[in-house]
Amino acid sequence: MERTLVLVKPDGVHRGLVGEVITRIERKGLKLVAARMLRPDARLVETHYAEHEGKPFYRPLVDFLTSGPVMAMVVEGEGAIAVVRNVVGTTDPATSPPGTIRGDLGLQISRNVVHASDSPASAEREIALWFPEGGMLEYERADEAWLYGE
Repeated sequence: MERTLVLVKPDGVHRGLVGEVITRIERKGLKLVAARMLRPDARLVETHYAEHEGKPFYRPLVDFLTSGPVMAMVVEGEGAIAVVRNVVGTTDPATSPPGTIRGDLGLQISRNVVHASDSPASAEREIALWFPEGGMLEYERADEAWLYGE
């Protein structure tokens, strides 16, 4: 099973969308194996987005992610990274398809409700950053046999 990181950003938390995000992910068949609410410090966010350092949107992004609470989650399932990316939609809510989290709930790129890892390498790195103590739960959803034919 593959794991990925999902963050409900401060705009999503302040708008009361954490439950909506979790519901959409769980309805797809993925399971939540870790979650924590925190107000990230600049060091964590700067490390998370290090590949964007020097770009014009980097500092505003860091400032935004540290401006309020974030719900960090690890989600698990077959093809979890691609599945979550499809549920989340494209970065720009204006062009993200209806039915996606960003397409339905976001208004602008800088406040697009969620972050989702974009590759296995990113997921591994990001999960280690946001959950350095580990703590992933191992359990089986009641519907896994129906989802995966096991």
